[in-house]
Amino acid sequence: MPKYSIVVPFHNEEENVTVLYARLKQVMEQVGSSFELVLVDDGSRDRTYKLLEEIAAVDSRVLVVKLRRNFGQTSALAAGFDHASGDFILAMDGDLQHDPNEIPNFLEKLEEGYDVVSGWRKERIDNFIMRRIPSRCANWLMAKLSGVDIHDFGTTFKAYRREVIHNIPLYGEMHRFIPALASWYGASICEIPIKNVHRERGKSHYGIGRTFRVFFDLMTIRFLLKYMSRPLHFFGSFGALGILAGGIISAILLAMKIISPHQNVMDQHAPLFVLGGVLIVAGIQLLAIGLLGELQVRHYYTSQQPAPYTVDRLVRLNMPEEHNMMSDGQQGMF
Repeated sequence: MPKYSIVVPFHNEEENVTVLYARLKQVMEQVGSSFELVLVDDGSRDRTYKLLEEIAAVDSRVLVVKLRRNFGQTSALAAGFDHASGDFILAMDGDLQHDPNEIPNFLEKLEEGYDVVSGWRKERIDNFIMRRIPSRCANWLMAKLSGVDIHDFGTTFKAYRREVIHNIPLYGEMHRFIPALASWYGASICEIPIKNVHRERGKSHYGIGRTFRVFFDLMTIRFLLKYMSRPLHFFGSFGALGILAGGIISAILLAMKIISPHQNVMDQHAPLFVLGGVLIVAGIQLLAIGLLGELQVRHYYTSQQPAPYTVDRLVRLNMPEEHNMMSDGQQGMF
């Protein structure tokens, strides 16, 4: 089993595949420990998969995971993590905006004992209005809401201990919030500066629409971090307040009717009557939602979660047993 796994998702990156593979191979061979490259094709429509297949055909340390369609970056990363076998797992983008030469810095921090090492694009060079301002606001909010004091949640360039990343369910657009989710499990987290370089080839898949989705995800993460295992505490609190307020209003109206039996309460206090009834019904509904949430949590912890992706095929070079033993011995000499 390799010590390090490098997970890289690709989507229409035919111009960057071979260059990134060459750089990764050079860097990891200099590290001097066993490694594997888990390269995920996230439903590319160009020659990305063909190039990955050619690489896997000549290097037994490469595992290609081909997804049936484009599931998105989070699902592609989840597929890579699920098929990675290393003790330490590092994730990065496939567009060459992450410098493979910085990988040893991440691995060094993992060796020091940290569970998650997150990259920090300290000197950003992308568009100020469309990218940097929204990103700075989102990162500030995320740090405040999650209690994790890091500057850059959005970058994929991160390293993890295997047991930590395999305990974090990934779906939707949650990959950028892995440090926040890991902190909920008690993981130790640190941050290191990384370079932010321009894309050399190909077209960026990021747009302003992605930024808006981040803000919606912030609300989801806040709820998950605080009430993931006890949703009844959230919905039940509002439900109980609604029932209490509606009960008080109803009791006041009932008392008025008892004191003045000839008084028509509906004519004189119709809005209060309706408000009290709505509050009671809404409170009961919120309590029911909380109880259903508790059932879902119980189901989550007692059943295996389905993967948020579908694998089309796995490609890895099959070698004779003697040749495998020889290769293992040679890799140990790097």
